Amino acid sequence: MRGSLAKLFRKSEEEKPFRAVGGISFTIGHGESVGLVGESGCGKSTTSMMIMRLLDKTSGTIEFGGEDVGAIPARQFAGVPARKRIQMVFQDPTDSLNPRFTAARAIADPLMRLGGIKNAAELRSRCEDLAVQVGLPIELLDRFPHQLSGGQKARVGIARAIALRPELVVLDEPTAALDVSVQAVVLNLLQDLKTTLGMSYLFVSHDLHVVRLLCDRVIVMRAGEIVEQGSNNEVLGAPKTDYVRELLAAVPHPPM
Repeated sequence: MRGSLAKLFRKSEEEKPFRAVGGISFTIGHGESVGLVGESGCGKSTTSMMIMRLLDKTSGTIEFGGEDVGAIPARQFAGVPARKRIQMVFQDPTDSLNPRFTAARAIADPLMRLGGIKNAAELRSRCEDLAVQVGLPIELLDRFPHQLSGGQKARVGIARAIALRPELVVLDEPTAALDVSVQAVVLNLLQDLKTTLGMSYLFVSHDLHVVRLLCDRVIVMRAGEIVEQGSNNEVLGAPKTDYVRELLAAVPHPPM
């Protein structure tokens, strides 16, 4: 996956447009995990939403598997074959699940809509396989979101995202809403799944500790621009810019 992107927002025709993302360019290799970091409002969430085709770009390209998927309007993207190959794990596992759907129905949704599976027995079997894969007890598949813990809901969201064996998964701060003890378990699960399934990750986060653990490369954004990108060791171990050094200095450390 590669891209060069810009996004402008305009409240009205009279007002000057606000540049949320300004002509950034980066690549994500097959099986690679890339961290997209920066302070709130830097443009990382807008970038991830354009890549997921939830938001139209203003200019640039989003090349995926040799195809410019950015040329496809966001409203039409759900109906094209590439949609199955790009999936997302959202920040809040509660808000991202339909409260009227059981865990099994949530996991089955992409299988029915994009995978073409209609047979009830086949759907149930696939849901159970996915539940086992993400460590969700099968007996919880018939529960609704309000009957699940935060970690269990996170597993449902992950199972739904990997149901179609995507090539790229966009992770929008997937552990931010979880307790610290659960965060580590979910991060280990994501790492295991990436290795097992050969997926690529775009990991959107403000938590540099998490990015250091999970990502091969790091992209740092500020005010809609990329200020630094490189390997995990290069960017987080020996940053070249004052801004990245300031971010690292601001990371809280436990008292000695």
